[in-house]
Formats: sequence, C-alpha cells, structure tokens
Amino acid sequence: MVADRQVDAGAPAPRRALSIRTRITIGATLVVALVLGLGAWGIVALLGQTLTTGVATRLESELTSIADGLDEGLVASAWIAERDDDVLIAWRTGSSTVINDDAALALPTPPADQPVRTTIAGEPLLVVAETRDDGVLVLGASLRDVTDAVGAATTLLLVGVPLAVAVIALVVWAVAARALTPVERIRRQVESIDAEALDRRVPGDGSGDEIDRLAGTMNRMLDRVEEGYRARQRFAGDASHELRSPLATIRQFAELTRTHPEAAPSGELADVVLDEGARMQDILEGLLLLARLDEAAVRAGGTVDLDDLMLAEAQRIRALDRIAVDARAIAAVPVAGDERLLGRAVRNVVDNAVRHASSRIALGVRAVDGRALIWVDDDGAGLPASDREHVFERFVRLDEARSREAGGSGLGLAIVREIAAAHGGSVRIDDAPGGGARFVLELPEATG
Repeated sequence: MVADRQVDAGAPAPRRALSIRTRITIGATLVVALVLGLGAWGIVALLGQTLTTGVATRLESELTSIADGLDEGLVASAWIAERDDDVLIAWRTGSSTVINDDAALALPTPPADQPVRTTIAGEPLLVVAETRDDGVLVLGASLRDVTDAVGAATTLLLVGVPLAVAVIALVVWAVAARALTPVERIRRQVESIDAEALDRRVPGDGSGDEIDRLAGTMNRMLDRVEEGYRARQRFAGDASHELRSPLATIRQFAELTRTHPEAAPSGELADVVLDEGARMQDILEGLLLLARLDEAAVRAGGTVDLDDLMLAEAQRIRALDRIAVDARAIAAVPVAGDERLLGRAVRNVVDNAVRHASSRIALGVRAVDGRALIWVDDDGAGLPASDREHVFERFVRLDEARSREAGGSGLGLAIVREIAAAHGGSVRIDDAPGGGARFVLELPEATG
C-alpha cells in the first residue's frame, strides 16, 4: 500500500482541459485565420496578375503600333525616338540597334508571345518581343507601379487580417460566453441540489433550443433521482415502522420465557417467532418489490395470457374449500408484460376478495376497446366510496384487527397498484352487481 501511494504521488497531475468557450474560440479563430489568410494571399496574387496583365496588354498594343509604323516605311530611328519614354524600345537588325533610351540596350530578347520579367538597374520590367523579317522589335515597361501596389496591398492585409482575426476572436469569445451562460446556470442549479432540496428544478426558457432541451432532460433526470430517493426513504420508513410490532412481540415473549419459563413454554415461543418471522418476511418482500417498481419501469416481456392466470387462481381458491368461485366470465385476453408480476397482482386481488367475501367470489376477464379488464367480485360488506382510494396506500388497513389476524401485511393492494402502473394500467374499486366490492384491474391489450 505504501509503494502504491508513492507511485501515485509521483505520477504527473492530470492536465486540465480547456473550457468549451476557449476551445470554441480557438477553433473558430483558427478557421477564420486560415480563410482570411488564404483570401489575402489570393487577393494579392490576383491583384499582381491583373496589373501585370494590364502592362502586358499595353506593351502588346505599343508593339503593334510600332510594327505598323515600320511597315509603312517610316525611318526607324525617328519613329522610335518619338515613342513614349515610359516604354523602352529596341529595334535590332543584323547590323544595328535602334533604341529610345540607353537602358533599352540591356533588354533581353524573349520568345514571341511570351512576356518575361527582368530587372535593369534595379527597375523591374516586363519585356515583350516580335520577330520580323528585317529584325527583332523588343519593348519593355516598368512594373514599379505593380510592385508598389502589390506591396501596399500586402502591407494592408498583413495589418488588417490579424486585426480582423483578433476582433472575430473577441466576438466569438463573447458570443460563446453568452451562449454558455444558461449551461453554467444549469450547472450551478444542479450543483445546489442535495437530499434536502430534491424538489428543485432547472429553469427553462421555453424556446425549444438545445439549451432548453438540456434543461428538460436534466429535469427529467432529477425527477427520476427524486423518485428513487423518495422510494428508498419510503422503504426505510415503512420497514422501520412495520417491523417494530413483530420484533416487539418476539422480544416480549423472549423476555417472558427468560423470567418466567413455566408461564411460556418453549414451543409457544417457537410458534410466535415463526409466525412473526413469516410476517416480517412478507413485509420485507413486499417493500423490496415496491422499491423496485418505484425505481424502474417494468421491461417489456412476452405475452401473458390473463385467462391462464385467473383460471389458476380459481383452481387455487377452490382447493381451499372455503368459498365458492365463479369463473365463467373469464375470456382469453393477452397482454404484454411480466408474467410473474401480473400473477402477483392477480393473486393479491383474489386474496383480498377471499378475506372479505361471505360465501363466494366471481372472477372475470374481457377485452374492451384495446384494454384488458380483470375484475374480482366478492359478496362481502363492500367498501364506502370515501375509502376506495385509501386502500391502495401502503400499510392502510381499514379493518386493522381483521387484517392482522388474516396475516395481511398492508402492502398487497399497494403492490397491485404499482404493478398496474408499471404496465401502463390502473386499478379501481366499484360496486359488485350482487353487492360487495368489485376490484377492476385495467391493462393495455397485447397487439400484433
């Protein structure tokens, strides 16, 4: 363990990741810088090419004009000397060279229709030539204006592009900060939620954008967290409350047996322990099932035949030979769900009817408008309308003494309601046609 700690202490600290705002700004700035840089390079290249093409066009025009003059028999020296001083002219024949400026002597002779660049005495020039039968006519024009314009544009772009990139970076930083402000608000709100404030939720602006949808998702997650936490709280509270009575009974009999062995035989103590232990087991199993149903929905299972479940219950109750069972209204209706859980719900409803029936119960199943209806009638005293919703609450016993005597844990109908809800259904209590209570379990009918 010491060696592990030493290795961990010597390990490099994890690098802190850049914030989303920083990464957005860097990414956007790099893209903008690349685009503007390529654009600036393209502008400079296009400007230089356009201006150079203009100079070449002017030279070609001048070349044609001089050649036409020579064709008309004009004296070369006089004709060339009268030309524009901005253009260097050299007329080269086999025996002589006529120029309009001393610098024209240095002009190279490029191939026809192929202007070339050169530098003479530090001056950039564009040179064109035309080969004739009696000589070669060479013209050169200064590119100083072109290089000056390209240089000025380059300087302007070298200053302007970085400034534009900097401004855009600041704008992106500000926009990203503004866009992420709701996310930071959501983070602070979620961070402030603890076990004492699970009812807090993240405010949304109702715009339907990504941030608003994130807030909705966070709120749904918080709903599930709160529901799970409340379920665990209910489990702990219900368990501690309901287990207190059987544990107290066991302790009382144990203390009585220890202080007065003759008054409490060991066999009687064993019976009490077994009975109360079975009761505690029923309570814990019911609470665990409710906790699982609280925390997660039932996964879609296979098809469950409700008639099979109900007929099995009818056969079970008949075997007890305590009350009559009418199962003639059971029809074949399939539903999708967990067969074990649905069987538990049906059994709980049937057991409840048996406990309260005077002489008979009636079971039925049918399909109505895509819904499966399961009902169980008893011929007991019935249930007042004001109490019908309360019986589905946990540990509610409207007849406390009778329920405990019958071994009820107070969770049976609560389990029925949770199982029905987990399958997209519901449970309710109506009046039975012949008197007594009718429990109706409604579930979605299986499709396909």
